[in-house]
Formats: sequence, C-alpha cells, structure tokens
Amino acid sequence: MSERETTEAPGAPTAPGEPRDGRPFRPEPTERQGGSAGGDDPGEGRPGPVRRAGEGLVGRELRFGVVGLGVISRFYLAALERVAGLRLAAVCDRDAEVLERHRGRVACFEGHREMLAAGGLDAVVVTVPNDLHLAICRDALRAGLPVCVEKPLALRAAEGAELAALAVERRVPLFTAFHRRYNAAVLELCRDLEGVAPVRSVTARYFELIEEHVGRDRWYLDPERCGGGCVADNGPNAYDLVRLLAGPMGVDAAAVVRDAGGVDRSAVLELSGTGGVRGRIELDWAYRGELKDVTVELADGSVLRADLLAGHDGFKQSLWHEYEGIVGEFAALVRGDARPVRPDRGPDGVDALRVVEAAYRAERAAVRG
Repeated sequence: MSERETTEAPGAPTAPGEPRDGRPFRPEPTERQGGSAGGDDPGEGRPGPVRRAGEGLVGRELRFGVVGLGVISRFYLAALERVAGLRLAAVCDRDAEVLERHRGRVACFEGHREMLAAGGLDAVVVTVPNDLHLAICRDALRAGLPVCVEKPLALRAAEGAELAALAVERRVPLFTAFHRRYNAAVLELCRDLEGVAPVRSVTARYFELIEEHVGRDRWYLDPERCGGGCVADNGPNAYDLVRLLAGPMGVDAAAVVRDAGGVDRSAVLELSGTGGVRGRIELDWAYRGELKDVTVELADGSVLRADLLAGHDGFKQSLWHEYEGIVGEFAALVRGDARPVRPDRGPDGVDALRVVEAAYRAERAAVRG
C-alpha cells in the first residue's frame, strides 16, 4: 500500500508529500476511454513515438517525472536522489501548496497531461490513489513513456491487461512496484533457496493496523477507490512474495472477514501452483502493531523464514531501501539492461489483480455455499 511514514530515516530528505488536506489527487478528464483522447500532442492522449527500451538513453542520466506527491512519494523522491544516473525533472500534483516546495528546483504541474505535453522526460512514476492509476498510466504510455506505478496496477485485472497490452504496443516498460521483493531479508532468502530442495509451500503474513498507516489518505478504507480492503491493498504485495519464491499460483479458497461497513479487514487465502506447490496468504488490517514475514517449507522438510522488518527500527524504516530497489530495477528496464529474471518470478501487476479478483470470487462462493 502507499504507506504513511511518521519517523524519517536517518539522513532521509524531508518528505515533500506530507499528508495534505484529505483531497485526493484527480487526473484531468480523459475524453475517450479507448483510442486517442484527442488534442495535438502526446500529453493529451495522442500516441507518442514508438521506441525500443533504452533507445537514445545510453550514457546520460534518466529524467523522471513523478505524478502524485502523497505520502508514498517521499520514498521515490529519496530513491531518485540515491540511485546513480537518475534525476527528478518534474513533479505533478493538484495541491499547489505541495508543489510550492518544489518550485525553482524542478518543473511543477497541476495536471499530469500538462506534464506529459511539456516533454523532457524519460520515464514516469505514478503514485496516486488506486482508482486513478488506469487513466494516468494510459496517458503516459500513449505518450511513449515507460511507467512505474504503485501496486495495484489498476482496480481490475481487465484494466491491468489493457495497460499491459498498450505497453507492448508502444514498446515501453510498464512496471508495477511491489516493494517487498526488494527487502534485504527477502533477497537473502532467495539466495538461500538456490540449489536446495524444491519449495513445497510458501506462507506470507501481512499484519498491520490500517488506521496507523493511511493518515489522511482515507480513500484506503473506501472499497470503490482502493479496489477492496486488505485483500486488494496488501494482498498484491503478499502474493508477489509467493510468486517470487514459488511461481504463479491460483486461488483455491478464501476466508474473508469484513467489518460493519463491508470492508474486508482480515483474510486467509489458500493457493496452489504447478507441481503441487502450495501458498498461503494471511492478511490482517486490525493487528495491533506490525508483522510482515514469509516462511518457506522445502520438500525435504526444512523451513526457512524471512522477517521483513528485522534490522529496520522505527515505523516504515524498511521502505527506504526497498524503494531504492524499485527505482534501480525500473531504471535498468528503461535503459534496456535489466538483470535476467525468470518470467514466472518477476513482478506481474496483472497476475496480482487476477489473484485478488479470484479471492473475492472464492469468498462469494463460500457465502453462497
């Protein structure tokens, strides 16, 4: 989820995207949902030039534009300063007060299409409420720009598939940011799994008190804007860990608990994949404190575990290094020199949305049954 940070990391820059006045960032309206949105330039929905990844980018720094300066943006902005060869070139937010902090340093825009039309960017980071991902990513891809978008990729799997197809058509990267796969403990676990017995099962736990994390961003508790509750928000990150460690899986069963307002506050998802490998995702939005870990059982009975919060004292301190991993990998994709990754283990925003939808279907089926 796009998470609230209450304690700055040592040496981290002051957050440029503190919680605002509760108003959600809104993209400029798109005239048509499909095809060109009209206008005279790529920023208004007209297709930009088709290019291959890395074309014209060798030997110079990449210029990034960030759309949405909410609380999660601080981690991207810090990473853009720390990862070599990158430069923040433009920011976009409807809140003029938030933009004021950046004036005189980078180009500032109140509309994402205005930012796209201005040009001068090599890639775009989208960090806005979930229900706005589709329109903004679509416009950026049509402009021929690589896109890194906070998970979830969109609200629905069909929307994610539309964006993925558009990225293929434009021949530019579309990258969904699952920050936990870049966690140091997870990376160590991946190394420990090399050359050992096959994985039998993976259990990912994601527990937190949601009200401590959202701050003024109350849209997380609005299923229409978030796409659901804990399953839609934390489910993709947890599933991405399962996918990373054991490959893609399907949902076999889902036990979901909702509050009086109908928001799913806890859930247990049972999954299975090729060769009989099993997955289990445990989610809790009402947990007093925070617990994020992943446990792997091997075919020989041995068990390995990674505590994602270990070594990161303080609320949300682990996110600083995880977002450096996101930005570094995305930049490599943009340049066309990304590290080799098994296709079935890499981040896949559409696959995560498919699992979220399957979990909600399984919940409804259990209720009917």
